Amino acid sequence: MGSRLDTLHRVVTPEGCEIDLHVAGPVARARAWFIDFLIRFALWVLLAIAGTRLGDPGAVLLLLGAFLLEWFYPILFEVYAQGQTPGKRSCGLAVVHDDGRPVGWSGAFIRNALRGVDFLPLGYAAGFVSTLLDGQGRRLGDLAAGTLVVHVHRTPRPAEEADGADGSEAPPFALTREEHIAIIEYTRRVTLLTPERAAELALAAGPLTAGLDGEAAKRRLLRIGNFLLGGQST
Repeated sequence: MGSRLDTLHRVVTPEGCEIDLHVAGPVARARAWFIDFLIRFALWVLLAIAGTRLGDPGAVLLLLGAFLLEWFYPILFEVYAQGQTPGKRSCGLAVVHDDGRPVGWSGAFIRNALRGVDFLPLGYAAGFVSTLLDGQGRRLGDLAAGTLVVHVHRTPRPAEEADGADGSEAPPFALTREEHIAIIEYTRRVTLLTPERAAELALAAGPLTAGLDGEAAKRRLLRIGNFLLGGQST
């Protein structure tokens, strides 16, 4: 059972690229949930104070705000913040699809819509039992959405292996599966390329390296590759 609490999920793509995802166990996930709960609770209190001062319109504001906080708070952060709510970010966690792709609207909506089922019969009991029984630590919402919660803060690879990559950087927008694989392959094989060829390929990455010269483009693409491989952000 202990090995299931925090394990390695390896994804092998049809192209032969291996992606290692470090699955988060229930303790790390509970810590992130509690931080998010405190943030939402503080916002609820502010809404309640504002609502009492506005009378009847304030009651409507309070109900609307509570609804948005409960349902759209996690969805918006997971879609627009690389799968990380503030609580997950502070704990070094992120939501991704089980094949390593960034989570999108559909996955985020399904996994959060089923939180009510995970809560049953009380205190997320069903979800907690599911994380213990599933080999990849998934609650029921994750099983339905095809998502995982993984650790993203990991010790970066040695500098000589990364050929000049310094730290990691999240991609500025959601990547397609093909783009995800291409950047990882570039990061893994950059040491086999001449500096000129590595810079040329980095410049071909389009919006990811727009406005940068060859060396700067290569270093940025390597930082993004480190992020996708689970490197630690700086």
